[in-house]
Amino acid sequence: MLMRTDPFRELDRLTQQLMGPGTWSRPAAMPMDAYRDGDDYVVAFDLPGVAPDAIDVDVERNMLTVKAERRPAPRADAVQMELAERPLGVFSRQIVLADTLDTERIKADYDAGVLTLRIPIAERAKPRRISVNGPTTPREISG
Repeated sequence: MLMRTDPFRELDRLTQQLMGPGTWSRPAAMPMDAYRDGDDYVVAFDLPGVAPDAIDVDVERNMLTVKAERRPAPRADAVQMELAERPLGVFSRQIVLADTLDTERIKADYDAGVLTLRIPIAERAKPRRISVNGPTTPREISG
């Protein structure tokens, strides 16, 4: 039997009982990191134990939506749970993307329970040097 010492264990258990697992109509939040890496904007979501086919990534206009479902593992009828702390259900996160990102070329990778989205920065948003042309013929000021 597993025993753990955690002063907030009972509070966590009560909160989960009141909130319940995430559902498609009321999904739970998922943790994420977001940062810029060169010419890409990177967003990483923690989704341990989620099968790749249970992850949906959608973009509509500038709204990025990630939904995932962690399903219970199949167990035999004779199995008696001693401790169940890993949350099950539906997880979702929505992010408003800036107009400076190229939503047509998003790349998604899933490895070791982390979903990583790489969103390229649009060419029009990258800094560029503008050359300044001078007059082609010299002008005289008369007066």
